[in-house]
Amino acid sequence: MSETDNMTGDIVREKRPGLAKGLIFLVLLVLAVVAMLFGATLLRSVEGPKVAVNAPVPLTVSVRPVELTEAFTLQETYSGLAEARRTSQLGFSTSGRIEDIAVDVGDTVKAGQTLARLDTRGLRAQLVSAEAVVEEARAAHSLAMNTVGRQRRLSLQGHVSPQAVDEAEAQAGTALARVEAAKAQADILRVQIDLARITAPFDGMVTARTSDEGAIAGAGQPLLQLVETGHLEARIGLPAATAARLQSGEAYDLSADTGTVEATLRSVTGVIDPNQRTVAAMFDIANSGELASGAVVRLSMARDIDEPGFWVPVKSLSTASRGLWTVYVAAPVNGGFKVEPRPVEMVHTDGERAFVRGPVTEGELIIIDGLQRVVPGMLVEPRDSQQAATVNGG
Repeated sequence: MSETDNMTGDIVREKRPGLAKGLIFLVLLVLAVVAMLFGATLLRSVEGPKVAVNAPVPLTVSVRPVELTEAFTLQETYSGLAEARRTSQLGFSTSGRIEDIAVDVGDTVKAGQTLARLDTRGLRAQLVSAEAVVEEARAAHSLAMNTVGRQRRLSLQGHVSPQAVDEAEAQAGTALARVEAAKAQADILRVQIDLARITAPFDGMVTARTSDEGAIAGAGQPLLQLVETGHLEARIGLPAATAARLQSGEAYDLSADTGTVEATLRSVTGVIDPNQRTVAAMFDIANSGELASGAVVRLSMARDIDEPGFWVPVKSLSTASRGLWTVYVAAPVNGGFKVEPRPVEMVHTDGERAFVRGPVTEGELIIIDGLQRVVPGMLVEPRDSQQAATVNGG
């Protein structure tokens, strides 16, 4: 490409718009601005800008009038377990092979009933031998006594010395001692045979069985567990002040899952448990057949609390500082109501409601619902929650 062609390209790239095109663009811009101003004038309200002059509509809230009281009665419930008065782990005092177990778990037994037996053939053979030894000792003693009689007669006739009589009497005494020893050995075997069976020490129910026939039972090893069914007792932990109000021998109603049972207070330990900080009260349950051992029973007692205050739903409380709580009151102002916070102290709560005290007067309206929607000073429209529930069929 020649130098002339390069110069021509540069002239083409540096070419600028002309004056006519600039005037046309300026005129179009002015026309667009005029059109926008004209449109804004047409859309503007004749009354001018909208300014809020009416008060906001009060928020409707559920309220409940305060009912002050100087004291209230608190119904307290204490729980315990209904347990058998006696529970025994039964086993054999000596080891041996189990010959028979006559009961199983769930069986009801009577006192004195045989529950299990060991194989006693070896012991009975030893007993037969011991009884034979007893008879042999008795025969030897009888012979020794006859000898004593003869020696005494001969001594009276002067045929034997007194020494011979003393020796015969000593031999008779030794023979008698051997008889007693043989009898004692036989008695030991009889006791072992008797202890080779398990009998029920009281009326009850078998609740556990750990072995079967043919197994070797160890001395003292638990084989059966027997729980007394005729008598149930309840052990309930109470505060010391509450336990002092109970009267021994008085009947009290205990509630269980199966209903109400009558129980008589047998005793109060009078010793405070260091872990639970309670005193144990022992009750004898009357109709123990209506209640299973291990069931939970409850004792309800009324207690008067001499504290002035009023009841509010727990949901009407919000937390405050220093252990206090806050309730919100719909206070009258200029023909309407506004939200005012009041600090209160909680005296007692039973889960769904709380007894509180604080600077609230009789009849003031406590806001009981929707606390997340209100702030102090906000205008509200109270609605009695009880009347609203009645109108809605609640």
